[in-house]
Amino acid sequence: MVKAVVGANWGDEGKGKITDMLAKQADIIVRFQGGANAGHTIVNDYGKFALHTLPSGVFYGHTTSVIGNGVALDVKKLFNEIKSVTDKNVPMPKIKVSDRAQVVMSYHVLFDQYEEERLAGKSFGSTKSGIAPFYSDKFSKIGFQVSELFDDEVLLEKAKKVCELKNVLLRELYHKDELKVDDIMAELHEYRDMVAPYVCDVSKFLYEAIQEGKEILLEGQLGSLKDPDHGIYPMVTSSSTLASYGAIGAGIPPYEIKKIITVCKAYSSAVGAGAFVSEIFGDEADELRKRGGDGGEFGATTGRPRRMGWFDCVASKYGCRIQGTTDVAFTVLDVLGYLDEIPVCTAYEIDGELTTDFPTTVKLEKAKPHLEVLPGWKCDIRGIRKYEELPQNCRNYIEFVEKQIGFPITMVSNGPGRDDIIYRNN
Repeated sequence: MVKAVVGANWGDEGKGKITDMLAKQADIIVRFQGGANAGHTIVNDYGKFALHTLPSGVFYGHTTSVIGNGVALDVKKLFNEIKSVTDKNVPMPKIKVSDRAQVVMSYHVLFDQYEEERLAGKSFGSTKSGIAPFYSDKFSKIGFQVSELFDDEVLLEKAKKVCELKNVLLRELYHKDELKVDDIMAELHEYRDMVAPYVCDVSKFLYEAIQEGKEILLEGQLGSLKDPDHGIYPMVTSSSTLASYGAIGAGIPPYEIKKIITVCKAYSSAVGAGAFVSEIFGDEADELRKRGGDGGEFGATTGRPRRMGWFDCVASKYGCRIQGTTDVAFTVLDVLGYLDEIPVCTAYEIDGELTTDFPTTVKLEKAKPHLEVLPGWKCDIRGIRKYEELPQNCRNYIEFVEKQIGFPITMVSNGPGRDDIIYRNN
């Protein structure tokens, strides 16, 4: 069976933990989109990890970790990440890299930095990992596919074309040093040698695994609201964050994805610019940020403090719908135990009218949150393993959210550890 683990909101929902947990029963875990621009934080028996390219199931010896064709492959970051994991006594993972994946080049990172500098106050809040320039080149057909690394004739022809196009921008727009063909070729040869042992026809590998009845997990990066088509455009990422794209980014038939576990935080957080209706500020935000996650709400890749907000039913209902959710995993619920009352955004007010439908960005910019306040439970819920043992007000909060979003909450995470999970039968 193929299951997808994806995010309902702006990312940072806790997908890494849910993938790590579900990977216990999985054979193969696949990253199908995005690059090293966002991280998944995982706490397990080996310690605490921030993964950026490796799938979150990498800590189990029985699993195979796959980098799908839809991923922006930063080869050096991948191998640094493998080292960071094995340095903490995690056994060397079994890794397969799609021969159709494309490579993030050092000049992609530079162009990302140069453009953010140029835009200054009007920037998109990029992590400066080269992701937008990478995907731009991919769709402009001047990207380097892993399979091409083994054909110098193809590489040389492309490297010349890249220099021809990029150097005009470097010279005229950014006033920076120009690219050299020899430098690009040397970089490509370095990546070829590093990645060679892991290259695989991933689509064929996964097709055969499905025929054999293997358990496959697709792990998404970021969340619904960062999708370039269905998110808060233009403050979005550059690859589709939806479970349906898992079929494309891994190379499997769409009908094979039987379960879509959409991860939702019990409150809201976001990194980077863009509309965020339920956002809170000042001491209220600082307190939630300090208590949130495991060690605080700071970006796993950038270390940037996350923007904080109350749970947004409008955004989450939409985020779950657009993912095709079969199950909701509700995370970091334990964090809210300090609150006497917990506000929840149940509707948006736009031009004097209330709506529970998530609008396009132009209208979203005008939206004000309509809040309802629920009583808190004022205690620590970590360590509880049965739903019935949660405080009544805590269960009321879960059930209120479930009713508002209209999708079944079947998993509740009440701590950072692998076993801090409550399964709920609806």
